[in-house]
Amino acid sequence: MNKNHGYNGLLIVIEGTDGSGKSTHVNLLSQYIKNEGYGCVVSQWKTSRLISGIINEAKERNMLNTTTFSLLYAADYTDRLENEIIPALKAGFVVLMDRYIYTAYVRDSVRGHDINWVKNLYSFAPKPDLVFYLNVTPNILIKRLIAKNGALDYFESGRDIGISNDIYKSFEIYQKRCLEEYKKLKKEYNFIEIDGTQKKEDIHELIKKEVKIALENKFKK
Repeated sequence: MNKNHGYNGLLIVIEGTDGSGKSTHVNLLSQYIKNEGYGCVVSQWKTSRLISGIINEAKERNMLNTTTFSLLYAADYTDRLENEIIPALKAGFVVLMDRYIYTAYVRDSVRGHDINWVKNLYSFAPKPDLVFYLNVTPNILIKRLIAKNGALDYFESGRDIGISNDIYKSFEIYQKRCLEEYKKLKKEYNFIEIDGTQKKEDIHELIKKEVKIALENKFKK
């Protein structure tokens, strides 16, 4: 990963597992930044117009092995980086990421890839200015996801790597492994960790406080 992206804009990331509240807080933060008078662009995980459809089809047909999984998501990120993220940063926008390359670090290493291989795969990625990590335990995640979707996702439960035939047990084990990886990354990349079980309003205030400082430092008038 590059030490400093060197562009005119700000790159801000909200990380965490499914059900941690990432998308909610990306949306809240996006509105806050716009209300403060700054241009803001949101880029979400697996939304490349070129690649996302391929990933969805491969998932539906259960065609993804661990390496294909890694490479397709890397291709999705690369397309968004070149066509969305870097142009917006060059133009002086704030770019909000709903998940970033750290999601790949976590998922790919839990699926059996050496973390250094994964880091090398994303070595061209710009370093974010801020990374917020919403930490939520598996027992709360499972309640949130079932309430929202009515079921657990096959891949987010680690069923594709054969952890357990019981999807609930598989989910618990897989998510605990993901949390362990996030714990390592938090120390290495200085994540701002936030307890994701707090009230939405309280979490937003914590995020907003840090972002306000970053905006003032970057765009001094």
